[in-house]
Amino acid sequence: MTDHSSTTTAPRPVGDAHAPLALVIFDCDGVLVDSEPISLARLTAGLNGIGVPMDVETVRVRFAGTSMTSIMAHIARDYPVTVPDDFVATVKADTLRAFDAGLTAMPGVARAVAGLALPHCVASSSDPVRLAHTLGLTGLLPLFAGRVYSSTMVARGKPAPDLFLHAAAAMGADPRACLVVEDSVPGVQAARAAGMRVLGFTGGGHWTHDRGGADLVAAGAARVFDDFSGFAALVASA
Repeated sequence: MTDHSSTTTAPRPVGDAHAPLALVIFDCDGVLVDSEPISLARLTAGLNGIGVPMDVETVRVRFAGTSMTSIMAHIARDYPVTVPDDFVATVKADTLRAFDAGLTAMPGVARAVAGLALPHCVASSSDPVRLAHTLGLTGLLPLFAGRVYSSTMVARGKPAPDLFLHAAAAMGADPRACLVVEDSVPGVQAARAAGMRVLGFTGGGHWTHDRGGADLVAAGAARVFDDFSGFAALVASA
C-alpha cells in the first residue's frame, strides 16, 4: 500500500474532536467499486451527444462524486443545449449495461470491509437502483445490507454534509466519531463539513492523474492511500 500521509496532513476544523471511532462510512463509486472510468465515459458520451463539448477529464474534474441532479443543473445553467426529457434515464441505463460488461470491486476491499471491527455503511451520490446494482454485481452488497444511503434521501448532495449526517444519524453515531473513505473533492468537503475524519482513496482507475491525491488533501483528507491491503492500520490510526 502507498500511504502519502507523511507529508500531506490536513488541519482539522475547530470542534473536530478525536472521539473514538464508532462508524466507518464508505463512498461507493471509486472507493468500493471501480466504476468511475465506466460511468464518466458513458456520461461524457451522453453529454457530447447533446452538444456539450467536454472530454472525460473535464467531466471527472467537474462532476465526479456529485449526483445526476447536480450535474444536470450545471448543464442547464452553463450550456445552451436542449436536454431530452429522457437524457438522465438513458445515460443511467447505458451505464448499467456497461457495468454488466466490466465492473469490478476494488482489489482487496471485500476483505478489508469484512475485517472491520467497527460498524460500517455506504453513503453515495448514486441513486438506490444503481447502488443495489453495482454492489450486488460485485458481491459487496451483503457486507452493507440495510446500511446503504443515497443522496436521494436528503435535500442536498455532496459537497453539502447532509448525506453523511443522515448516514451517521441512521447508524446512531456521533459525526465526530465517524471516519469517511472518499475519492472525490466534493465527497471530502462534505465529510469535513459534517465534522468527520476523512481518508482519501486514489486506487480507482480514474486516478491516473494524481495518485498522491493532492486535491483530496487540500479539500481536507487527513491521509491518502491507494490500496486496501493496510486499511485496518489506517482505521486504527485515524
